[in-house]
Amino acid sequence: MSKGRPRERAEQLGYSEQMSVMLDEGSRRQKARKLIAVIRHALGRDDLAGLTAVDVGCSAGFIADELAEAGASTSGVDIDEPGIARARARFGDRVDFQIARGEDLPFADESVDVVVLNHIYEHVVDPQAVIADIHRVLRPGGVLYLGAAHRWQFIEPHHRLPFLSWLPQGLADRYMRITGKGDHYYEQFATVAGLRRLMSAYNVWDYTLPVLADPVAFAGEDIVPAAVSRLPEGLLARLLPIVPTYIWVGFKGEGRPAGPALSVGPRPIATA
Repeated sequence: MSKGRPRERAEQLGYSEQMSVMLDEGSRRQKARKLIAVIRHALGRDDLAGLTAVDVGCSAGFIADELAEAGASTSGVDIDEPGIARARARFGDRVDFQIARGEDLPFADESVDVVVLNHIYEHVVDPQAVIADIHRVLRPGGVLYLGAAHRWQFIEPHHRLPFLSWLPQGLADRYMRITGKGDHYYEQFATVAGLRRLMSAYNVWDYTLPVLADPVAFAGEDIVPAAVSRLPEGLLARLLPIVPTYIWVGFKGEGRPAGPALSVGPRPIATA
């Protein structure tokens, strides 16, 4: 790499070997229950029976297993070979796990009803290509669940360093080395405007406020303090710019949430 030239983004292989949280079964299943509750509401369904689901970036397979438990015919894909090996050993009897990249999914056009991309976009080399290939495999009316942090979060979630994601690449790498967290900072977060552009092919609904307002209904007790859920909707909405994680559902086509009315409902996101 020549002096002054930015380092090219690399694939994060064997991620479950680097981040022990990927093997924390309790926390992974809690996340799965939350995202399944959101998907069920978006589709207006009691379960996912009869649907085809794909967990992109499935690693050790806990979320994929929960999707299967909810009734979906489920596949999990990842480039994390150790994670896929663990997933196949535990859940391979009811989930199809494949080593594949998100920008080259091994599924036919318009063959999938639900895709989960939960805190994955920041790790991949080309998030636009991944989102586009998910759109390709989704059936009309199918949904993409996107769990996404953004660049302006105060505490970077992977390395727990303040303002790490705000920094340009060279300074972020130096920050990592000074704090003993590693040699390079691989994750790349988008701004909220960038996330909207990323999802421009979808009809997007924001479920962040519903989860904050009613964490019990959406199995979000692990991320939402009880005091937050008691705040009025207007104040919750004002807090959105500093919420570290957004929960978006993108419909392919003109779909919209079909679940029952909520005290704080999902809001449409303008992506164009």
